[in-house]
Amino acid sequence: MGTRSLAQIEQEIAETKAALKDVHGTETEVYARIVGYYRAVKHWNKGKRDEFDQRKMFTLEASKEYDITEADGPCECSAPAKLSKIETKEVTDLESVSYEMYTRKTCPNCPPVKDFMADLDMPGRAIDVDTKEGLAEAAKKGIFASPTVIFFNKEGIETARCHNVEELEAVFNKVAVRA
Repeated sequence: MGTRSLAQIEQEIAETKAALKDVHGTETEVYARIVGYYRAVKHWNKGKRDEFDQRKMFTLEASKEYDITEADGPCECSAPAKLSKIETKEVTDLESVSYEMYTRKTCPNCPPVKDFMADLDMPGRAIDVDTKEGLAEAAKKGIFASPTVIFFNKEGIETARCHNVEELEAVFNKVAVRA
């Protein structure tokens, strides 16, 4: 293979840049669950699309960042983890933490979360979002999915949100909670 001159390399770069400017992708179709089944978001009605746009995405990694025992103020999903405090803190008095659990009767993911929370010796309450009052309360707190469990410290400040048993276990293992 022969050597190329600087002019040839620059010409190839210019051709590549011109080709990249003319690249056109295809539309990505997003599917999400609505009323019990998956459907392309672009086919949803306006109200459901607006609700989808307002949803907050929670990940297991983000839930591990919460210390449900600290009173530092409201949680932020993008807040950096306080690993040194979380890893060394042990909670033996679950009375200092409370929860609200938002569930539905027809939700297939709710029973395991209910069972997990029932095994904890922690004050809290279950809210049925199938009721008008429960739905209104969930809407006030920006809850768009069930199950959702919100934890509060002793001052009543929200410290974590979980949506399944895996996230609950991660939060409790991270703070070394012993029941």
